[in-house]
Amino acid sequence: MIRLRLLFAGIAATAAGLAPALLIPQASAATAATFSASPTGAGSSCTQAAPCSLAGAQAAVRAKLAADPGADVQVLLADGTYRLSSTWKFTAADSGSTGHPVVWRAAPGAVPVISGATRVTGWVQEGTSGVWSAPVPAGSQTRQLYVDGRKVPVAGASLSDLGWNAGWTGSSSGYTISGDANAKAWFGARTAAEVARVEFDYPGGNGPWTESRCPVAGYAASTATLTMAQPCWTNVTNRAAFSQGSGGLPSMSVNTKPARVDNTRALLSPGEWFLDANRLYYQPESWQQMQNLDVELPRLESLLQGAGTLANPLHDVTFVGLQFSYATWNDPSRGFSDVQSNLRITEGRNQGMCTFSNPAGSCPWGALTQPLANVAFTATTNLTLAGNRFVNLGGAGLSVMYGARNTLIQGNEFTDISSTALLLGCTYDPTPTNAGEAQGIKDHCTPDPAAVSGDSVGLNEILTNTTVSDNVIHHIGTDYSSACGITLLFSRGTRITNNVLYDLPYTAITAGVIQGHVDQASTPQNSTNINESNTISNNLFHDYMSVRSDGGAIYVEGHQAGYVRRTDGTIDPVATLAKGLQVKGNVAFNGRSTNFTYYDDAGAEWINWEGNVAFSAGGSAQGGCSPTGHFWIRNNYFSAPIQSYPCAQPVDSNASGNVSIPATPGPTHVPASVLAAAGLTSAYVAQPNAGAPQVRYISPTNATQVLVGGHGFTATTPVYVKNVRVSGVQFVSGGFLVVPIPSGTTAADIRVGDDGGGPVTPGRIDNTDSRISYSGFTLQSGRTFGDLNGDIHYATTNGSTATLTFTGTGITVYGEQNTDQGNLGITIDGGTQQVVNTVPADGARHANVAVFSRTGLSAGTHTIVVTKLSGSYAVLDGFAVANTGPTTTRLDDTDSRIAYSGFTLQSGRTFGDLNGDIHYATTNGSTATLTFTGTGVTVHGEQHTDQGNLGITIDGGTQQVVNTIPTDGVRHANVAVFSRTGLSAGTHTIVVTKLSGMYAVLDGFAVTSS
Repeated sequence: MIRLRLLFAGIAATAAGLAPALLIPQASAATAATFSASPTGAGSSCTQAAPCSLAGAQAAVRAKLAADPGADVQVLLADGTYRLSSTWKFTAADSGSTGHPVVWRAAPGAVPVISGATRVTGWVQEGTSGVWSAPVPAGSQTRQLYVDGRKVPVAGASLSDLGWNAGWTGSSSGYTISGDANAKAWFGARTAAEVARVEFDYPGGNGPWTESRCPVAGYAASTATLTMAQPCWTNVTNRAAFSQGSGGLPSMSVNTKPARVDNTRALLSPGEWFLDANRLYYQPESWQQMQNLDVELPRLESLLQGAGTLANPLHDVTFVGLQFSYATWNDPSRGFSDVQSNLRITEGRNQGMCTFSNPAGSCPWGALTQPLANVAFTATTNLTLAGNRFVNLGGAGLSVMYGARNTLIQGNEFTDISSTALLLGCTYDPTPTNAGEAQGIKDHCTPDPAAVSGDSVGLNEILTNTTVSDNVIHHIGTDYSSACGITLLFSRGTRITNNVLYDLPYTAITAGVIQGHVDQASTPQNSTNINESNTISNNLFHDYMSVRSDGGAIYVEGHQAGYVRRTDGTIDPVATLAKGLQVKGNVAFNGRSTNFTYYDDAGAEWINWEGNVAFSAGGSAQGGCSPTGHFWIRNNYFSAPIQSYPCAQPVDSNASGNVSIPATPGPTHVPASVLAAAGLTSAYVAQPNAGAPQVRYISPTNATQVLVGGHGFTATTPVYVKNVRVSGVQFVSGGFLVVPIPSGTTAADIRVGDDGGGPVTPGRIDNTDSRISYSGFTLQSGRTFGDLNGDIHYATTNGSTATLTFTGTGITVYGEQNTDQGNLGITIDGGTQQVVNTVPADGARHANVAVFSRTGLSAGTHTIVVTKLSGSYAVLDGFAVANTGPTTTRLDDTDSRIAYSGFTLQSGRTFGDLNGDIHYATTNGSTATLTFTGTGVTVHGEQHTDQGNLGITIDGGTQQVVNTIPTDGVRHANVAVFSRTGLSAGTHTIVVTKLSGMYAVLDGFAVTSS
């Protein structure tokens, strides 16, 4: 192994307390081994020249560890898609040792995709219908399909689109639809097999925070009766009542009609799919060429499963830089009886009711069924997942539970996930020390109860010391809209810190789902759990609660502390609060349908709300319904009231030092230090997983400077006002900038993150942009529905138009869906008009939504015209232009194409370097040389006080000197220290030379190609 020690100029410097310059490797007795895998790998060599498959590499790792248990082992995964035939499983046999984890990482410059899908080929057109079909493996099942990397909807339609508007009569078994002629005719034309595939969607059916779904079992034409599938229908419409409830978990009325009808071939329309047992059907959009599409059909539900036992855990394993994609989750096809946060009833109407219902249900209280995670770990120790991407997944992204200890989840991106991004803990383990619940924990919290049958369950089963930091979570809950970004169930020592969560349909982070619904001030101990010493701190939330209602940025229920008692048996409030839930330093804005930003709901207790920020984010900043109490609300910056408890008062609620701020705060209303501490830490703001800059908030412009909020900002992000780049921009954090503005500036004049003076978000053009020409549309400002910059253009006269000429390869139209709207007509470059319906299926207003999107345009200039066709109003909130321009490829310093003279590799660093390694030199004249093909190159290195000048030459030209000493005296890792664009297309050579300073550091290059 390579052990690390701290070196400096000498022993005297270390003794004087000076900071170490670098972590320099020192050899030790342990051996090291590197194996290679590739998507086409085979055999057992596992070298870079002859890589293995994943299974072959795993066998090589096990053999190496068996022969040399203390070895440092890593596996480098080459670029490409690893199509799994079955779940990639890890057990205790795949473990490293303390301080010597087995590392599975992306090879330099590679993006390994761990896929559970089959690429569908062999497409043929179905007559002249516009529908294409292709064979798939027999028995294929999926609830998702991905076309060119984007999830496309299953065939379906809203009831209003189908004209099913007459009354339906509900019953305990389903519906009588005799009064709806259109529905009768439609179901009467379907075969029994077709009817049995149909699924009904009920957004808000079991409370505004839910979205339940139920399949149809059959249709009897003679009685015009729809029979709904069981047990889903009972679980949705006839849930068991429970006693001493502190919050309702309502049943849906049997007379509630669905909002949509899904999963039937008869309703196929452009951009939708349908699957039978042996064949896949897809109707391409008008601009799509079927033979050119990458159609991915998920087959697997589990991509990666790591499962040890409590006695023999999987331990010391690390996964770095991998992408997990294209898995499904099929259980919702039996029905999705939503209770809250994607927890659902599957095992009877009194599931999880324990002794609080009659008859009693399963125990413990709140033991509901939780989502399946496509990547899941149980019984692990010292597990690390860093810099990975979880994208295009049909279940939850990642789960960790059942005795997992010392887990680090850092620097990952979670996006385009059907359920929740991250699931921590298990609904069946609030009290694992109760011997009567041990079997239930094994049955529901592990993938294989038989494998853990020998485990003795107790305190060792508690999820302990989990750190979730510097992750980016967005666009989740894409199928199941009650999903939270992070769901924390039961744990100790969990730290959820410095994450960024945005574009979420419901709550950002929830802690203690359902658990408190039988607790309140009058009955505080009906349910108990093992929660203690958990922290949710310094996270950045924005644009959450965009679909569902009755949630917040952070939502908490139930017990959150391990009680500390005095010698007389009374609770010590100071010591107990110290073991309670610490919610500190979080910043939240743009909560859409939020009633409490920081929400202490049913039975919540022992929470310290301290130093948080909330603006433009709901009716109350803090409060909830029937909490137990013991709250401290201190030194927060809130634009809305606190201590709002409309249902029943808590035992105690203590507020002090809180600062009232405007709903639209400027740069001086919240200390910059508070904003700077929220969101990604400095080592992660410039990482690829942080994403491109996007602006979601601009403070009022009647000042000399504005506060700009969003995500993806870096210290070098350009800002423009009226297409002139602004100097003096203050980089506060990855989520906030302070921008000086001249008099007369409007929000639409401010553009961020586009070197060409582009729009507010990448490609986003607000409706006020001067490049849009209107006929018959009127500007409306000061709106509070969530429109971009609070304004829209609207029209009431059919034939009104909005026209934009743009340069790019794609265009998206942003508008609004509401019941008073109708159809829009979209034409591009004078082509066939496409009709878009903007009446929402759920009857609720949806602001700032994409109502039309077109990709695959030829590179160049195009013109789009949006025309009002019907409805009382047409609304335009702007456009987003996609431009497939140059591509940039990052090469790590370990890339074999880089030639070094005098540089040494250093691994295992923790400063934020790409893949945790750099090459460094101490001798002037040392060089790093790269020959590349492209039109631009960027040098990535480090800025620190012990460094100096680098010399850069390209193609033997004049050497340019670059100073790598930071002006702020702080280390900056993995930063661009030099960049050159505009090179002629072709092959070039760049040489980086150490000129001065104690160290020169290289963290790789980025090559730009046209």
